[in-house]
Amino acid sequence: MAGESYLVVGLGNIGPEYAQTRHNMGFIVLDAWAQASNISFSTQRYGDLASVSVKGRTFYLLKPSTYMNLSGKAVRYYLQKLPVTVDRCIVICDDINLPFGTIRMRKNGSDGGHNGLKNIAENIETQEYARIRLGVGHEFSAGDQCDYVLGKLSPEELEAMKSISEKLVSGIQTWAFMGAERAMNFLNAKNTIK
Repeated sequence: MAGESYLVVGLGNIGPEYAQTRHNMGFIVLDAWAQASNISFSTQRYGDLASVSVKGRTFYLLKPSTYMNLSGKAVRYYLQKLPVTVDRCIVICDDINLPFGTIRMRKNGSDGGHNGLKNIAENIETQEYARIRLGVGHEFSAGDQCDYVLGKLSPEELEAMKSISEKLVSGIQTWAFMGAERAMNFLNAKNTIK
């Protein structure tokens, strides 16, 4: 239906020290979408916000400024402020349980140990929102998880993120126009990106 609006939340941490880190995969994808659409973010309450229109539908791109573990405050605020219902909200986050570049979309579900997703569920009081987990791998020793996710992506990984981001944007648009099942079939297919 024309005129529908969607909230696309990319999780990450604000500040130059976190730029291009594994934990900022959501920010990287939304930055790529904004650049490809020739739009820019403006700093608003609880985050940076941009909007892009695609075939009569509006996608609000949100990069929360609340830090990863408090992302729910920003999501709750924009679900109340924008003409968007929770079933039209999708969250992009990193996942250390998946190999780098692997994409997993779900219509809903648990936080899987991700503190950003956990805080969102607590703040909006439901787990019935779509999420896309983007694999960052798990090449770290016991106790080094924090350093690993806050570590910078390699030049090769940053280059790969260009095509990964394109696929994610296409998948999110498929979700909006054709439904979650079609989007999951597209995004969750065996990844050929190396």
